[in-house]
Amino acid sequence: MTSPDSVPILSEGTLRRAHHFALNVHDLQVSRYFYGEILGLHELTGSEVPQTLLDMVNAGKISNFVTPDGWVLDLFWEPDLLPPDPDPAKGFTRANHLAFDIAPEKFDQAVEILKVHGVVIAQGPISRPTGRGIYFYDPDGFLLEIRCDSQ
Repeated sequence: MTSPDSVPILSEGTLRRAHHFALNVHDLQVSRYFYGEILGLHELTGSEVPQTLLDMVNAGKISNFVTPDGWVLDLFWEPDLLPPDPDPAKGFTRANHLAFDIAPEKFDQAVEILKVHGVVIAQGPISRPTGRGIYFYDPDGFLLEIRCDSQ
């Protein structure tokens, strides 16, 4: 048996950052609108689309969005894939939620935009010693958060 000390591991700092997160979505157009228009993420188009995904993007099977800090969100169109329960409050994946950071002075505006668009709010806005947050669902019932640090 090998001792834990002799098992190779990745040292701290080897993984530099999160690169992308991929979600399966039921209606790609509805999700594109949600992430691109309501949440304001930049959708990759034309030469911005990675060459490895170009055929899938052109076939309408995937859309790619990027945050200002370069983190990528891939939306894969899976029209027949539905959650086991239509109630989004019942968790159905191992993922708990995806959080987006926002400047504290823009938090209240983001909350109002979610409300104007009729986005289903799961919890909040809430205040904690570390900041404020609001939890809400995307069109496929995936839990998201917009959070900010304390001012």
